[in-house]
Amino acid sequence: MRLLLFALGWCLASGAGAQSYPSKPIQLQVPFAPGGTTDLIARTVAEPLGKLLGQTVVVVNKPGGGGVVGAAELARAVPDGYTLGLATLSSAATNPAINPRVSYQPLTDFTPIINMMATPNVLAVHPSFPAKDMAGLLKALRAHPGRYDYASSGTGGIAHLQMELFKSLTQTSVVHIPYSGAGPALRDTVGGQVLVIFDNLPSAFPHIQDGRLVAIAVASPARVPELPKVPTFKELGLEAVNRPALYGIWGPKGMPKPIVAQLHQALHKVLQDPAVVKRIEATGSKVVANSPEQFAAQLQAEYEVYKKVVHGQKLQLD
Repeated sequence: MRLLLFALGWCLASGAGAQSYPSKPIQLQVPFAPGGTTDLIARTVAEPLGKLLGQTVVVVNKPGGGGVVGAAELARAVPDGYTLGLATLSSAATNPAINPRVSYQPLTDFTPIINMMATPNVLAVHPSFPAKDMAGLLKALRAHPGRYDYASSGTGGIAHLQMELFKSLTQTSVVHIPYSGAGPALRDTVGGQVLVIFDNLPSAFPHIQDGRLVAIAVASPARVPELPKVPTFKELGLEAVNRPALYGIWGPKGMPKPIVAQLHQALHKVLQDPAVVKRIEATGSKVVANSPEQFAAQLQAEYEVYKKVVHGQKLQLD
């Protein structure tokens, strides 16, 4: 009897009687529709992450509200490490900055794990648009206020807010057409239903390469090597718009620190995989792979920047 009690006590103390994490598949929620940059990134890391953890990482799309619907659902999830989400500027900064009805607090209702990458944004037009550079674009927009539409991944998203800032700074009028994600927005722009789009570069890049979209400017610290002839917004005198996007992994508030550490370690290793790095950098993005604490500080800084943009430019939801 004493031997049995000793053995039981040893198991409990050592954790041998507890299930190890992860013991079942992990859901990685994408707050946008399939086909956009966020979806592409999630699918790039999901398979190698699952192999490292020994469990399948299932990508689930939760589109709507420019990333708000998916983020709100993630905030309500059980913080046990089995429900994670892609953190974007749209869900973590721009939407909360412009929309007072967002049901979550971006800086307190989540557990930051890692910022995976910094990604340029791009302003592009359909080849039928009567301009192929910024000077021509501004001339066309000013000559015909309100004639042209632009597509974005959703109201209150990073593309929406950056394009509205662009409109304010350039004194132009373009009608916003919000979609449920970058995938549908790109589909209609490539198809010519909408002639202007502000999007993340990874999802727009294949269409630019194929000549189905014409890149006008990129939001990036420097010109993207894959698009050497496309200037940055800073070069064009629009430095306020020249902010790349971020893509990270976060979970619900209150995740256990050992699980956060395990996920961070695995994701950091995935982001050192040459095949993953190649896929990321081929789109003009750069691997960041910072710590949970650094990611939390970055999210706070981005939220404060876009809050100032909203107030300074007097932006509001339609």
